[in-house]
Amino acid sequence: MVTQNEAEQAVRTLLAYLESDPEREGLRKTPKRVIDSWQEIFEGYNLDAGEILDSTFNGEGYDGIVLLRDIEFHSTCEHHLQPFSGRAHVAYIPVDRIVGISKLARIVDMHARKLQNQERITKGVADDLESFLNPLGAAVIIEASHGCMRCRGVRKQNSIMTTSAMRGVFFEKPEARQELMQLIQSHPL
Repeated sequence: MVTQNEAEQAVRTLLAYLESDPEREGLRKTPKRVIDSWQEIFEGYNLDAGEILDSTFNGEGYDGIVLLRDIEFHSTCEHHLQPFSGRAHVAYIPVDRIVGISKLARIVDMHARKLQNQERITKGVADDLESFLNPLGAAVIIEASHGCMRCRGVRKQNSIMTTSAMRGVFFEKPEARQELMQLIQSHPL
């Protein structure tokens, strides 16, 4: 395990690579600030899906779609260490147990707050919904703008990447998928 001091030294090395005077006033405390910020940005490594989704409630016979849409998230691309951010739409159809809505946002954050790719976040959230809630169906749709596309390489400012994972009835039944898409596209309050 790398210590915080070793991690700060690695940042100092990168600063020396970029800056002719890495010890100037504005950069002196940057290594500590970077490592402190990374502890928050990458807190997903310290979270557990089972602990997030462990508290469920009696669904009282509810068998319709449960959807939390427009969950904003921020992540970091593992390929270039560039940020990407967007919104996630997370849905499931309960069998007999429901989960608090904040848990749906927390599970997205848990996956996003790691070095990632968008496809893995999408799949991971859907896998966790299936594993811990055992729903009739689970669906995750993520739309995001990627820094590696915006500020380097092809430099496309307005491109949005969309990924989806459809499980159970959302995969098997077109009418369930269609109802979900209509709910996602409905106008906000």
